[in-house]
Amino acid sequence: MKIKILLNIFLAIFLLTGCNATEKKDTVNQEYDLEKPEKFNMPESLFEISGITFNQGKNDTVYAIEDEDGKLFRLAWHVIKQYHTKFSKKGDYEDLCIVRDKVYVLKSNGVIFTFPLSEAVFEEAENVIELKKWLPKGEYEGMYGEEATGDLYVLCKNCPSDDSKKSVTGYVLNPSDTTKAVSTFAIDVDEIKAITGKVSRGFRPSGIAKNPLTGEWYMISAVNKLLIVTDKNWKVKSAFTLNGNLFIQPEGIAFDKEGSLYISSEGDDLFAGNILKFKRLRR
Repeated sequence: MKIKILLNIFLAIFLLTGCNATEKKDTVNQEYDLEKPEKFNMPESLFEISGITFNQGKNDTVYAIEDEDGKLFRLAWHVIKQYHTKFSKKGDYEDLCIVRDKVYVLKSNGVIFTFPLSEAVFEEAENVIELKKWLPKGEYEGMYGEEATGDLYVLCKNCPSDDSKKSVTGYVLNPSDTTKAVSTFAIDVDEIKAITGKVSRGFRPSGIAKNPLTGEWYMISAVNKLLIVTDKNWKVKSAFTLNGNLFIQPEGIAFDKEGSLYISSEGDDLFAGNILKFKRLRR
């Protein structure tokens, strides 16, 4: 009887310490606590915010677009007043980036608009270039700009050449040649499934950004309510299901130079469009 009691005590201690160790490991491995954001509600003009970015990671100004008007918006964090610059007529604009003092805006059909950042202080931008054949035909929502190389990384959301239940294609573009992509990359959906168990409707990314401190790629999907993280070679390392009460329709993603993560969501009948900021847990 004493031996049985001792065994039960030992088993209980083992299970408790084992569970605590697992919880601690999960906390250490996760770069951000996705349940504890700092929230910035958008003004009405950015109710349908669809993309966000910073200039060289400087978080004093948030640059944003929404998916109906051809306007570049700029705001200071937690300051509702916005300023904007018109660069085109109405359309379905999905993401943006700023690279080497130039603004790039991605339209859902793959057309990219670009103009000098210096013109963002005026009511309307001049010298706007519309690049219509840089990307193959398809539906696109995510774009990231690499300041060091000048490259743009664009993700397919729904492209004829893809089967989103198996693989999603990305394109690397460089402004030195606006007639074709420099190279391509792919996200293996089976690697996501191995973590999440399933990916309903296929993986349909709506945003992409690179963590400046780790070099890892972060991608969000509003359709799947997922955040996935890959290494530098696009191999999926982790995947997180996003809380639908926090992330209404997550479409924009960006990092500042300190490594804080920002995710923007469109509004709905109850909530304004917003940006959620997550400070990095590990230093």
